[in-house]
Amino acid sequence: MKVVNNIDEYIADFPEETQVLLRQIRETISNAVPEATEKISYAMPTFYLKGNLVHFAAYKNHIGFYPAPSGLTAFPEELVHYKFSKGAVQFPLDKPLPLEFIKRVVAFRVEENLKKAVKK
Repeated sequence: MKVVNNIDEYIADFPEETQVLLRQIRETISNAVPEATEKISYAMPTFYLKGNLVHFAAYKNHIGFYPAPSGLTAFPEELVHYKFSKGAVQFPLDKPLPLEFIKRVVAFRVEENLKKAVKK
């Protein structure tokens, strides 16, 4: 994959059907935390507020969502429907994205980052 400088460039590199999903997840995160900044980190679209909040990335058969391990362990009941690991969950390309779940995870991560920032 080529080096991209921003999320728009990242999304543009994928087929239209995947671009639709990437735009949905981006919009969901952006609406949930409008004060966050966007960047590319670890070669993935990233939302940042007092530290990295979440990353997401497209693959051949899924969208990967990376909210840090704590962002997933807080919602074990939601994960039973997806493949997941310590810090990542896979949303299949052929199913609707769980946008409400994503919003809850993002809200959790915002609270977590803000609490950590106060302690510093």
